[in-house]
Amino acid sequence: MTGGWETHRSWTAYENPWLRLRADDVTRPDGRPGEYGVVQVRNHAVFVVALTEADEVVMVRLHRYPIGRDSLEIPAGGNDGEALQAAAARELREESGYVAEEWTELGPMYSLNGLADAPGTAFLARDLTRVEEGEGQREEGIAGVEVVPWGEVMARVDRGEIDDGETLAALLRAAVHLGRL
Repeated sequence: MTGGWETHRSWTAYENPWLRLRADDVTRPDGRPGEYGVVQVRNHAVFVVALTEADEVVMVRLHRYPIGRDSLEIPAGGNDGEALQAAAARELREESGYVAEEWTELGPMYSLNGLADAPGTAFLARDLTRVEEGEGQREEGIAGVEVVPWGEVMARVDRGEIDDGETLAALLRAAVHLGRL
């Protein structure tokens, strides 16, 4: 029993190459029986707050199928078995066409931890160079790369124009690291 929850049986309700939906028969903390669905993401995610010398954040605009609209986000993705910083560097280059010379690990993040087992790590990337158009733009539905001044990013967050939870969490980690709170 963990945290008042008791798991009696688990099974796979659905899976694909990216995730598994596990269903658990449980006894809840209040003693009542129930079922709990847990999304298990197969890859550890990385999130990159890429900051230019002019204090701008490299962001990508992409269509998010589950919510049916475009979203302005930081470059992110799953690791393909490589070290987390290498995965972050790959995602930054693939999605935005930028490479970074300076990397700082900002710390762990869990997306939707009441629903999913989806670990991630946020990074701050600096000393950027644009080397190419992002290779993964078409495959991932990326409509474009936007380089947005830090202050404007915060204003867009305040106006609700940037609302992706993982982007918000990584930006918060970066703000704390940079002493901007």
